[in-house]
Amino acid sequence: MALLMFEDDLVPYGSKPALGFHIVEKSREGVLRSAADDVSKLVGLTDNEIAYVLGMTPRNLHRIQSEKKLGTDASERLILLKNILTHALDTFEGKKSTVLYWLRTPVRELNDQSPLQLMDTITGFGLVDEVLGRLDYGLPA
Repeated sequence: MALLMFEDDLVPYGSKPALGFHIVEKSREGVLRSAADDVSKLVGLTDNEIAYVLGMTPRNLHRIQSEKKLGTDASERLILLKNILTHALDTFEGKKSTVLYWLRTPVRELNDQSPLQLMDTITGFGLVDEVLGRLDYGLPA
């Protein structure tokens, strides 16, 4: 069972994703920079991919010390990314390579963009989660 550290929370893989006010609260508090490495290791995201989703360059991401907190926007994106990855791992039965392939592959329902391409906006996270929900219920996605 993989564990992610978000401040004082231990969130096991397969647990319910962070929702609503919890996301707002944790985003405002800031998430430790080291959590970005933990999230990227869930499925093997590259430095470029994690930085893109967080809205920064890989160089700027690596300049932040691991014990420092990310800003509100990057913290929110990291929590949302963790939720998407947790959902995708559940959808694809824990198969990391399948999740990584799916994240990088254009999806018709996402306007022929890959899920990772859309996760540069908060709305994009919602669209990606909707596609995963459709897959959960066996609907075309």
